[in-house]
Amino acid sequence: MSSKLKRYSYVITDGPDRAAARAMLMFGDGGLSPEDLDKPIIGVANTWIEIGPCNFHLRRLAAKVKEGIRAAGGTPLEFNTVSISDGITMGSEGMKASLVSREIVADSIELVTRGNMFDGVVALSACDKTVPGTVMALVRLDIPSLAIYGGSIMPGRFQGQDVTIQDVFEAVGKHANGTITVEELDDLVSKGCPGPGACGGQFTANTMATAIEVLGIAPMGSGSVPAVHPDKDRVAFEAGKLVMDMVEHDRRPSQIITRQSIENAVASIATTGGSTNGVLHMLAIANEAGIPFEIEDFHQINARTPTLVDLKPGGRFVAADLHQAGGIPLVTQRLLEAGLLHADELTVTGDTIGEEASRAPETEGQEVVYPISDPIKPTGGLVILRGNLAPDGCVIKVAASKRTVHRGPARVFEREEDTFAAIKGGKINPGDVVAIRYEGPAGGPGMREMLGITAAIVGAGLGESVALLTDGRFSGATRGFMVGHVAPEAARGGPIAALQDDDIVVIDVANRRIDVELSEDELRTRLDAWTAPEPRYTRGVFAKYAKSVSSASEGAVTG
Repeated sequence: MSSKLKRYSYVITDGPDRAAARAMLMFGDGGLSPEDLDKPIIGVANTWIEIGPCNFHLRRLAAKVKEGIRAAGGTPLEFNTVSISDGITMGSEGMKASLVSREIVADSIELVTRGNMFDGVVALSACDKTVPGTVMALVRLDIPSLAIYGGSIMPGRFQGQDVTIQDVFEAVGKHANGTITVEELDDLVSKGCPGPGACGGQFTANTMATAIEVLGIAPMGSGSVPAVHPDKDRVAFEAGKLVMDMVEHDRRPSQIITRQSIENAVASIATTGGSTNGVLHMLAIANEAGIPFEIEDFHQINARTPTLVDLKPGGRFVAADLHQAGGIPLVTQRLLEAGLLHADELTVTGDTIGEEASRAPETEGQEVVYPISDPIKPTGGLVILRGNLAPDGCVIKVAASKRTVHRGPARVFEREEDTFAAIKGGKINPGDVVAIRYEGPAGGPGMREMLGITAAIVGAGLGESVALLTDGRFSGATRGFMVGHVAPEAARGGPIAALQDDDIVVIDVANRRIDVELSEDELRTRLDAWTAPEPRYTRGVFAKYAKSVSSASEGAVTG
């Protein structure tokens, strides 16, 4: 007699008609036992790859998750999906696969889970797009399930300083302008990534790990534990046990992910100076949940949320330091103290987010998370701008920049590679507004991140004098006066397609404006004369993605 908790999998495993299915599941020494088949079957969705450090350790964590599931009376079945390393592909044609992979992660987890009719799911993620991709799948499936983040890399040590991959990218610009030698660059390369784990600052991976924990779909206290910390195996084991509790109580994502919990997650992104990609991914998660949420909502939350957490790229510390200070629970407690947390929202544990936050530890003397009475900045790290260059909006990360206004001549580029060559060649001048177009969701396709460009600008000593705008994206490691997600994008006839060299662009954060100093008639005349370029890909996954993807202002979703 199968367990009554096999709400879905009994259709696959039970009864004389399912004899063939049981035979295949019970194959030889590697298969399941009759006793295994009588228990709830839990999918363990793994984004493991051995390409780079971010997801390298997820096999180990998946084994611990499975131990926890078995200990709590379930039968785990692990399966794998894809991941694209942003840091490795950055600046190349391969980077176009990154955002596309978010949809494939979500689609593949949904397919395998629906196909096998699992009773629950634990989804492991690490590199940037795998975090929202796994959560998007759990929202679609709406069965008892939770997300686990693999954890951050530890910082490297170079010339007596802690370093992250951000420092390596910026060193490319320093080498180009002669600030460091090739020997120093090679030494930094050997020390920038000292072990497994996702990139160490409050870049996109850690931004989204923070967000999904405050969203309630990841266990409180799980995300900020570094990848190689001795506690990480315990976190994974407990996650396996927890999903069985969720199965028992039929606790599902639709009970956890609400308008209010999304606002909680966005507040956590704002207060930590998180990545601009958080805007894109939270819009996508809200879309999957059928919850109306727009980019303007980000501004409203950002305006009322102080920046309280001193993390790179704009601050001093990395994720491992945040863990020592008290972790994501301490950040959540600060939001609770400030009256910025919807405290009654349910989490995967069955407790509310307010109850979880109230139990947060704080290490005496820590300097990472500021008190409410002494914020780093009175508002959050992300601002939504609009204007005649971005009627549908765009996003700027102010946590990592001191400027609020920039006015200067446009230097227009049709692709990222041409821009990088211009920076290395010394062709960008102080005061310029570097504009990179046809890198949007459809135009790229795939909306490449521009960390190579932004890091080169900083490394070349232009970080405080040059602005950049693009219909592409930025890495969470980006710092400087950088505007991304310009919508509508150039490939779909957005005003950025009409921009020309030496046009004067004004970016005004205080007034939330981004404009080119052209009359409405002139802008319209140029756009009327514009013709769409030929698609860069006509077959395969990129072509399918370009045809179906929505605007960045809607989360760049495909369904």
